[in-house]
Amino acid sequence: MTISIITATYNSAITVRDTLKSVASQEYDNVQHIIVDGLSKDNTLSIVGEFPHVTSVISEKDNGIYDAMNKGIARVSGDIVGILNSDDFYCDNKVLSRVASVFQTTGCDALYGDLQYVDQVDTNKVIRYWKSGHYRPGAFKWGWMPPHPTFFVKRELYEKWGCFDLRLKTSADYELMLRFIHKHQIRLEYIPTLLVKMRMGGVSNISVSNRLKANAEDKLAWSINNLRPFWFTLYLKPLKKLTQFIK
Repeated sequence: MTISIITATYNSAITVRDTLKSVASQEYDNVQHIIVDGLSKDNTLSIVGEFPHVTSVISEKDNGIYDAMNKGIARVSGDIVGILNSDDFYCDNKVLSRVASVFQTTGCDALYGDLQYVDQVDTNKVIRYWKSGHYRPGAFKWGWMPPHPTFFVKRELYEKWGCFDLRLKTSADYELMLRFIHKHQIRLEYIPTLLVKMRMGGVSNISVSNRLKANAEDKLAWSINNLRPFWFTLYLKPLKKLTQFIK
């Protein structure tokens, strides 16, 4: 079983080395790592060149991070696809072994785990812990979603139901998981342990105005799938993040 990892980069020199190291150090060795770079102006690509495990590099202008991810998905040859952003990294060297084991033993279509938000400089300093919890049918209506960097999917699901919808600028990952998990009711498994560490500073969380824009996109995610949330669903989704600060 081959696991394909896609990393989108753009002027990511400060953080991408941690991302690359975390993939290169995995005990599981049947890995395809694709870098999709949006014509970085810093030394991102020279850093990528230091890591011989990288199997493919695409460097060309794109229309944002989700367009870059779609380009990566079009190139994958692995059975399983994971996306690891250029400021994220796996928590230890056994993550992909755990992922492969769960796919092999359960026959699931996708899986997810827990995520830590860490300080941008001191990555040992934990800011938030996203304990995903087990999925129950209808959970999206109650504001639930899994952390996308921990979401691993069979390649055939992208082939069957499509990739990221570029009409969405900050919530395309939410829409894709809503489509796969809630709408198409895929077979989903939860690994109840930490898989990924993410540096703080996501686009949708930078300001109140961006958070409002993200909520509008969340609403669109339901609409384009012809789905109806509860009236309070989109209010619950950001409120659930408050529990991530409780240690």
